[in-house]
Amino acid sequence: MLIGLLTAVAASVCYGTGSVLQAVGSRRAARSHAASSAHTQYGGPSLSSTAKAAMTWEFVVGTVLDFVGFALGALAARLLPLFLSQTVISANLIITAVLSIRLLGIRLTRAEWTSIGVVCVALVLLATAAGEEGSGHDTPISTHWWLLAISIALMVLGTLAVRLLGPRAAILAGLLSGLGFGALGVGVRVLNGVAPFDLTVMLTDPALYAIVTAGVGGMYLHTVALQIGSVNGATAALVVGETVLPGAIGVLWLGDASRPGLAWMAMLGFALAVAGAVAVAWFGAPEAHGEEPPHEEQPQQEAELTPAR
Repeated sequence: MLIGLLTAVAASVCYGTGSVLQAVGSRRAARSHAASSAHTQYGGPSLSSTAKAAMTWEFVVGTVLDFVGFALGALAARLLPLFLSQTVISANLIITAVLSIRLLGIRLTRAEWTSIGVVCVALVLLATAAGEEGSGHDTPISTHWWLLAISIALMVLGTLAVRLLGPRAAILAGLLSGLGFGALGVGVRVLNGVAPFDLTVMLTDPALYAIVTAGVGGMYLHTVALQIGSVNGATAALVVGETVLPGAIGVLWLGDASRPGLAWMAMLGFALAVAGAVAVAWFGAPEAHGEEPPHEEQPQQEAELTPAR
């Protein structure tokens, strides 16, 4: 349990730091593209602007941290109940909020700090109440196929929403990216061929391809959400997506459980974690603290010289 918690916390730090660095790179690229009219007629970021964001050094470092966080998060998902591992990992919201003060110039309101405090309290309650994780290794193969189909559907829906709605899809993109990361966590738990290790079994398991689809698609949608919306709001929506459904699946189908007599504490902690994340999303809109929309046009020279906020 302790090793799992430390692994989940390390994954959270990696994800939180990576999100802010990716936001810096994404917004710098978005400003540059706005100056050269690179946005689509729908107002959403083009594929070229997203590709340019991926070429900035901040985004590259953030992506490396994401991959490290992914590896640590996958290990945590095998060691802890999903409702605990996914929620602790989702505490990267706190890291994101704190670092965004320095790197993005965002000023957090009292309501946002209060919401972050609620999430911290919720994590303590969850860690105290969590029991042993279920196995998840005896799920029927049809479930693995369903997981792959759902992962593909989530990514297609998110891509279409961004193209059609533009900046209005920021929270939705964050939520769908979170659902993708949640599907990734479920896939890691049910993946065959891990223990004992069997490469042939692993490569023929649809859950492996669900993991890849959900991971890559989730990263893409999160990148887009960082380009077109509030970093804290997008990350908070991601938190909700990657905790609620995976946590419920872990309890209902994978055998995750709380300590005897502490089910009420686990449910309270889970509810507070989700409520706190939703509150940060609600109070984290750009207008709440003067954050400029990332796609606002600026002269090219100014876009290059002005640090991303």
